[in-house]
Amino acid sequence: MVTPEGAGSAGASAEEAGRPLLQRRFTGRLLPQLRLLVEECAAREGLGEPRRGEFVLAVDEIAGNAVEHAGGSGRLVLRRLDDELECRISDAGPGFSETVIPELLPGLDGAPKGRGLWLARLVADRFAVASGTAGNGAGADAAGTVVTVAVRLH
Repeated sequence: MVTPEGAGSAGASAEEAGRPLLQRRFTGRLLPQLRLLVEECAAREGLGEPRRGEFVLAVDEIAGNAVEHAGGSGRLVLRRLDDELECRISDAGPGFSETVIPELLPGLDGAPKGRGLWLARLVADRFAVASGTAGNGAGADAAGTVVTVAVRLH
């Protein structure tokens, strides 16, 4: 197991009771290391290619967005939940809703950005965005976002 921070606390919800694999705070400088750690954990849990590569890409895109749009840092929690590998990335940024993610391929207008969350949602078996006080680890009145991406293990 890789650096669980406070894993196994009493009274955890059923969703949070999954086996923790990795918990890390990160900044932009740590994104390459984070990708490697997520890939190692996914491989150890049996997530095969090409799904493993897609999952790592999705996690990287979400973490990169936290760095770029939410103050330069975030927190990643990777868990095994029954037959799923779930990653939650939280930040203390201004928040957003899933409605900002386009339905169709963004960037067809030549814009070099705007594809990360769309791509993450596309490759995920489960994807969710929660903004505000929804479990971002900040204070009760804090902004922030938690993006959850999960893939099934086959």
